Amino acid sequence: MSPNIPRAASIDDPISPVGDPLLAGVGPGAWADRADVPDLTVHGKAKIVPLRVDPGFFVEPRDPDPRGYEVVGLDGAVAGTVAEIWVDRSEPQVRYLEVLVTATGKLVLLPITFARVRPDQRRVHVKSITGAQFAGVPATRAFDQVTLLEEDRIVAYYSAGHLYATPGRSGDLLA
Repeated sequence: MSPNIPRAASIDDPISPVGDPLLAGVGPGAWADRADVPDLTVHGKAKIVPLRVDPGFFVEPRDPDPRGYEVVGLDGAVAGTVAEIWVDRSEPQVRYLEVLVTATGKLVLLPITFARVRPDQRRVHVKSITGAQFAGVPATRAFDQVTLLEEDRIVAYYSAGHLYATPGRSGDLLA
């Protein structure tokens, strides 16, 4: 976590991020230092996994399958392509889309709650960060599971984007 400084002299004034505001860990980008281990099912298996790991899960044929769709940031720039879908084995639902970031070639997770899947455009729109900012999304250590700490940091990154992704999103509302 980066050191952060208060914007004003009073103890109850807001804290301004130092360095990359999406990784600073303050405001909407704060996270808890949870255990750096995967959440487990009652059977002791990783709870959140990509479809490639558990063939018992699949996309219902009548639903859109976003794999192969372009992922577009708030600025309209293409960040990459959806490579895989990650599901929650305990509560059968999609939790993340795995994005292959064009600029870096790395795979990052996009929480489904930050994604708007547009089958008519074969695109996934994300309004929290720009296309270029996908390169900074915290990655997972393993290709087939995500830890509790990694989840918090990933979600915090996208959350921070709502306030810090562009200069116009932060600052005083009244002049």
